[in-house]
Amino acid sequence: MPAPARPPWVLAQRREIGHRIARHREARGWSVDDLAGAAAVGRVTVVRVETAARSTGLDVLLQLAAALEVTVGQLLDEDPAAGTRAAGGGA
Repeated sequence: MPAPARPPWVLAQRREIGHRIARHREARGWSVDDLAGAAAVGRVTVVRVETAARSTGLDVLLQLAAALEVTVGQLLDEDPAAGTRAAGGGA
């Protein structure tokens, strides 16, 4: 039996997280290969996360955050200083 379809907001949030990762990477002047090496993940993994082509696990997010010297919360929150949460299908 196929898994139920995810709500559209899940993909939208995945895209936003990917964009945040890319912005942090670009702010450091890093290429995708640079981030992959620093995070000890594959280049394809970084591309898939940044483009929301595939869901990723917490371990990869932790590795990317550590390499970028940010918290996972900074990757997940639109404005961590303001406490704005990025999640949510209207909840």
